[in-house]
Amino acid sequence: MGSSTHSIEVGGISRTYIVYRSASLPAKAPLVAMLHGGFGSASQAQKSYGWDAEADQGHFIVAYPDGLNHAWNTGGGCCGVPGKTNADDTGFITAMVSAIGRLVPVDADRVYATGISNGGIMAYTLACHTTIFAAIGPDSATELGSCPAPHPLSVIHIHGTADQSIPYQGGEGSGVAHIDGPSVPSLSARWRGIDQCATPVVRTAGAVTTSTASCPAGHAVELISIAGAGHQWPGAASRPLLQRLLGTDPPSTALNATQVIWRFFAAHPRPGP
Repeated sequence: MGSSTHSIEVGGISRTYIVYRSASLPAKAPLVAMLHGGFGSASQAQKSYGWDAEADQGHFIVAYPDGLNHAWNTGGGCCGVPGKTNADDTGFITAMVSAIGRLVPVDADRVYATGISNGGIMAYTLACHTTIFAAIGPDSATELGSCPAPHPLSVIHIHGTADQSIPYQGGEGSGVAHIDGPSVPSLSARWRGIDQCATPVVRTAGAVTTSTASCPAGHAVELISIAGAGHQWPGAASRPLLQRLLGTDPPSTALNATQVIWRFFAAHPRPGP
């Protein structure tokens, strides 16, 4: 129970991660990998986004992996040292999931990945290049690099329409990484195509517009757009100094992203054979 720090060797490099286990877990527990953003870390993500408290409520495990030099290799020229050295982050996170499964019984049909910014992009990378995740939940992110034959899975994407670092309408952002990706609506539409979804149902409540598409095999693709919100994790505590260090904006109060993403994850396990 509680937090523990672990290391694993991948490609000759020692990689580290934190595991948080709720005091009350089912016989086979869901697992959420929470991927920090650029300049962040496992411990920073654990403190910033409220996933431990959510795990206590939902009775699941959270893993917080550390990117090398505070970044993830997502392809497409991103990001930092991992991008330049072609770090095997997909291999690391896959190995981490396996290692956690040896530590505590994990429900293989309820393994999920979420993340902010560079970490959210990494969640898309995992969706493109692995088959172990039932759903991903990127926030303030996009998809970069190749994704030739992705395995169908559920996707919930949260994004502010005023995000300047990873623009909602696509194109090069103003952040230090100069991330240049597709528009968020077109990315959501691409995953609806991958999952062979029905036409989405769109509803708006205040600043929040939610587009939800139902898909075969119990999959779903959901896009939550927050009018006027920047590059941030909605519902997180405002920490101005940390936000400056991470290059993020004040968190939107329009919703709690952690609660919303977990609710989506809980409703979308990997479908049976």
